Amino acid sequence: MRRTNGARVALVALVLAVALAVVGGVIWAGLALWSGTTKTPLPLDDQCVASSEGASVAVTLEQAHNAAIISAVGLRRGLPARAVTIALATTYQESGIRNLDYGHADSIGLFQQRPSKGWGTVKQIMDPYYSAGKFYDALLGVKNWRTRDVNDVAQAVQRSAHPEAYRKHVSKARALSAALTGVAPGGFTCKAGSSEQADGKGLAAMVRKGLGSEVTITRTEQGLVIEGSTHQRAWAAAHLAIAYADEFGVRKVSLGGADWTHDTRTLAEWTGTGSGRIVTVGLSS
Repeated sequence: MRRTNGARVALVALVLAVALAVVGGVIWAGLALWSGTTKTPLPLDDQCVASSEGASVAVTLEQAHNAAIISAVGLRRGLPARAVTIALATTYQESGIRNLDYGHADSIGLFQQRPSKGWGTVKQIMDPYYSAGKFYDALLGVKNWRTRDVNDVAQAVQRSAHPEAYRKHVSKARALSAALTGVAPGGFTCKAGSSEQADGKGLAAMVRKGLGSEVTITRTEQGLVIEGSTHQRAWAAAHLAIAYADEFGVRKVSLGGADWTHDTRTLAEWTGTGSGRIVTVGLSS
């Protein structure tokens, strides 16, 4: 009888432990959403890394895709890297750079914009290109946004109940912005264990939609040739292609003597020093 009671006690303890773990996971997930906390990729995970001036930040492929769009939309509008930094710091906090279809009240999307507050329809806000554009529209209406504290500018746009929440993401946002806008040449790399089938048409459409008239794109049998309006824009286009290497089957990216070759096992480093405005993108065969 004692053994039976002991077994029952052990079983009850096990059930309670499992229940607490589940509840704890749910609570942590909720806190992660509202505090802007996101999972940092482990070394073996598919991921991208942005580096600039000795600082680096790792993001998931999902985050890289979204961050690249946010950056491209800013560049297409002729905005500086600082604008992209503010946008990225905001979306780090609001959604963890994820395009969420849920949030507080009717908040949704990368920036947790609310249809009821005039940001657009649900369908519009869930389009990263649209939501990034609406954020920049609001940003340009903030007085002295080019010089004011990044956190304070983000708060002026978002009007959050947590006015200091964006500050903790500024350093990560700066590194990611510098790489994706081309301010930090060769500062962006990704790896994915497996990539989609080569899709030159899809990649060309995505780069054109993101960067607009900042690039000229020619399709070739091997991939794409992209000419940037400036050297910096060329680097932005190169990094944009790498951010989507997994989705479009990007194998190699070159820019005037600098080369990046995708490696499914490790984060490939750029080799050489790039110059000029021509980017060639090779796709998987």
